[in-house]
Amino acid sequence: MGPRPAGVRPPDPHPSGVKPPDLPRELVPRHVALVMDGDGRWAANRGLARTEGHKVGESSLLDVIMGAIELGIPYLSAYAFSTENWRRSPDEVRFLMGFNRDVIHRRRDLLNEMGVRIRWAGRRPKLWRSVISELEDAEQLSASNSVLTLQFCVNYGGRAEIVDAAAAIAADVAAGKLRPDKITEKVFARYLDEPEIPEVDLFVRSSGEQRLSNFLLWQSAYAELVFLDTLWPDFDRRHLWHACEIYASRDRRYGGARPKTVPPPNDSQSSLTVHVLFVINSCPYRPGRTARPGRANRGI
Repeated sequence: MGPRPAGVRPPDPHPSGVKPPDLPRELVPRHVALVMDGDGRWAANRGLARTEGHKVGESSLLDVIMGAIELGIPYLSAYAFSTENWRRSPDEVRFLMGFNRDVIHRRRDLLNEMGVRIRWAGRRPKLWRSVISELEDAEQLSASNSVLTLQFCVNYGGRAEIVDAAAAIAADVAAGKLRPDKITEKVFARYLDEPEIPEVDLFVRSSGEQRLSNFLLWQSAYAELVFLDTLWPDFDRRHLWHACEIYASRDRRYGGARPKTVPPPNDSQSSLTVHVLFVINSCPYRPGRTARPGRANRGI
């Protein structure tokens, strides 16, 4: 991790005193996508309401953010509320709307002090205006921060993002602003919610489930997937670091070949149970980083 900007608050140390693994800088993932799964099961195992699991999960996310800063991860995306989560009970949806709003409001000053830049990906329709207001205020407050970019994905779905991008492209083609024969993967990526955020290197899901669940589908085309058995309220920075050690041991070939430079972690000496899924794709791809014309079309 490079030098911390002057005046930026360092992350709190883990209560155990544990330090991040000593990974070569080039093997630290640039962008980690995080599916925070298992709140309901954690609560059910203790005879509690599902909402109690969500409440405890707030501390898990904060600890993971601090661990990402310690390790030097520059981009972290958290799946806070999906387009499919509206199918849950009205009581839980109301709780999650208010909870997400309050978490952003409650934590934004601390995150800002630590140099975290907050971005929001997701659709406007159906989302509470108070949630949108908190997200936009947090984006504005933290716009100049550079230690870590935290992308909150609220009312977000990977398919919805792709559909909205396609609709925005179609509108630009109809308006004569874009020629159909000029549409490439790079051009398409500019219409996504946050095109300046790089594609996902490491995709981590807690709770033992082994699904993408419609999260950052376009951006995760070449992501390394790591699934951990730990339920989200029991998750902390140590689990993130362990996933990063697994990532560092992978061969990211993009259709080519190169040797491993870091041996895989010895799980016989670890308290973390890990499910690993390898994905081999055929063609490297890096989306452009230009400003997105599609932001105004969020919610098409």
